[in-house]
Amino acid sequence: MEKILIIEDDAAIADIERDFLMIGGYDVTVKTDGTSGIEEALTGQYSLVLLDLMLPGMDGYGVCKRIRDKINIPILMVTARTEEDDKVRGLGLGADDYISKPFSPTELVARVKANLAQYDRLMSASTGGQKRTQEIKSGALRLNPQTRKVFVGDAEIDLKNKEYELLFFLISHPNHVFSKERIYERIWGIDAWGDLKTVAVHINRLREKIEKDPQNPEYLQTVWGAGYRFRV
Repeated sequence: MEKILIIEDDAAIADIERDFLMIGGYDVTVKTDGTSGIEEALTGQYSLVLLDLMLPGMDGYGVCKRIRDKINIPILMVTARTEEDDKVRGLGLGADDYISKPFSPTELVARVKANLAQYDRLMSASTGGQKRTQEIKSGALRLNPQTRKVFVGDAEIDLKNKEYELLFFLISHPNHVFSKERIYERIWGIDAWGDLKTVAVHINRLREKIEKDPQNPEYLQTVWGAGYRFRV
């Protein structure tokens, strides 16, 4: 049984999340503050963290960064904030996805299942029986599917979980144009539930890290009205 860690200080919301996830077949632990949440997450026994943004003491941003710096598991951020900058900041710190309050409990369970399933598929593809052992190269950019490391020239680039998965997907299909909907379905593993701005945020983050000029990208190009492609 997969274990989910909820970090949420609102007892009523935490109870709803826990109950529906338990009905969905998960073993669930709840922590009500950032410090104890980090300690629990780093025990290594959880498959996914459901993280509230507004926490006492250390907020969800700080918690997300501390967890992501140490372990590579899906982090689903739960937030009452609707401002674009808040979502961008959370994704930039390593959150894999987010869900806005108020939310449908069935949507929550679906998003958790989708993130777990997609994480398992992508890990299997890059480290399991389907793994590619040769580096993928394009210009100065190199990606090693076996080690999940990315280099521009001799410099190793630090990519968050979904940033790597997105780059791996696009570079594996050179010059193919994918819509935002197709990318979201492929990388986040669920159709229609998500906010497609998530895709644009991750594309922009990748450009900042791998492009010489993010405003005039060499690799990750926008095809207006159609989507994105990795150009070779």
